[in-house]
Amino acid sequence: MSDNVDLLIIKPGSPKRMYGDLSATLSAIEPPYLGALLAAFIREKGYSVKIIDTEIQEVNIGNPKLINIIVAGQNPSASSTPLMVITEEIIKKIKARSLVPIILTGIHPSALPERTLRETRADFIGRGESFYTMLELLKGNKNVQGLCYLENNKFIDSGWGEVVDTDELPMAAWDLLEMDKYRAHNWHCFGHINERISYAAIYTSFGCPYNCTYCNIRALYDNKPGIRFRSPEKIVEEIDLLVKKYGVKNIKFCDELFAINEQRVNKLCDLLIQRGHNLNIWAYARINTVNENMLKKMKKAGINWLAYGIESGSQKVRTGVAKLGFKQDEIKKIVKMTQDAGIYVGGNYIFGLPDDNFETMQETFNIAKELNCEWVNFYTTMAYPGSQLYEETSEQGIRLPDTWLGYAQLNEETLPLSTKYLSSSQVLRFRDKVFQEYYSNPRYLKMIEEKFGPETVTHIKKMLKHEIKRKFA
Repeated sequence: MSDNVDLLIIKPGSPKRMYGDLSATLSAIEPPYLGALLAAFIREKGYSVKIIDTEIQEVNIGNPKLINIIVAGQNPSASSTPLMVITEEIIKKIKARSLVPIILTGIHPSALPERTLRETRADFIGRGESFYTMLELLKGNKNVQGLCYLENNKFIDSGWGEVVDTDELPMAAWDLLEMDKYRAHNWHCFGHINERISYAAIYTSFGCPYNCTYCNIRALYDNKPGIRFRSPEKIVEEIDLLVKKYGVKNIKFCDELFAINEQRVNKLCDLLIQRGHNLNIWAYARINTVNENMLKKMKKAGINWLAYGIESGSQKVRTGVAKLGFKQDEIKKIVKMTQDAGIYVGGNYIFGLPDDNFETMQETFNIAKELNCEWVNFYTTMAYPGSQLYEETSEQGIRLPDTWLGYAQLNEETLPLSTKYLSSSQVLRFRDKVFQEYYSNPRYLKMIEEKFGPETVTHIKKMLKHEIKRKFA
């Protein structure tokens, strides 16, 4: 493809900075689905498009008419802000040799548009969802909803971008990606750890109807809670292409909450079951949105993993961040029901939520050990730009990370929020200590060997040898 395209889409990536030594073999390399979806949308309107994924490619911009840097990873709520460091570096290199206008999109630029413009020297911010905004900018129209820029050093804010009609979205432009370079998360392939390629990640819906105070996903859309579904038929048609043309077996459903509408989940699963692709899918669910029939149907469709946001073992702490809708006994019931259906569980926990103290964090670790999920993520609390927690924290003058990389979970610069009772260092040290304890627990390793075999146990033990360097622990 000629480099003289109308739109060049760049995915910024710096796995080493985000995940440290874990980036070499353990973390996923995920395709930029939002970029590929935008590329298909713009291409369908008659424009030429190219994608550069900086995780696997060098930045060679050529001579496009417009450059869009999408500051959003496949876990958008946690990955957007840490990507700002590499984004600034990319912009600096481009500006040193080119006058091509640059528009930034994604959660962080949407949440802090004026600050981002002044810090990065980007020409525009596409605030919220930017399908229509990008199309109008390519037409030369600056008077469009969702476009922010500086004019004579004055900040021009056109509000939030219009959300796209999901029926208007075509299939993602997979042909613009090097599909043989992407790999699944290590745990996603437990039991067949050397079969992580090839891999795809797709959205079957956009948004989330909930409004947890630590989450900033709403900034990717129109800054409101809500969910829009894509057609199950179109999703399955896209999966058919991924399987037949690119040999994809491992798939992530990136939806903030996939398992929410039982009728829709069942329809999508029925279509997948009819195809018989023998897929290995993982998706996000919520304790109070699944039932036994849904779980059995999902397993038949190839959904082998569900990730639950349990967050805290303390009802009080969960209530404090508006993580509502389920009680303690329901957590244990649903996790067991999921595993009984043959689906593995990824338990997500957060240490250092505002009401956390050592006792409540220990409660969280205790329930994690009791549930003994096949995989856990132990996060520390970050006030991500775009979240209610960021707004509250900024008003209260609580210390935030010194650099955008400080918002990454596994970086040397990581600086979680302090709580009402604990310092940032105390939270970080607790998190790193219990991570080691969980994955070296004999009960856990015994369960892993029984389910996945000794090779996976060896893999986990190797993982524990990777030291996470911490400046503030």
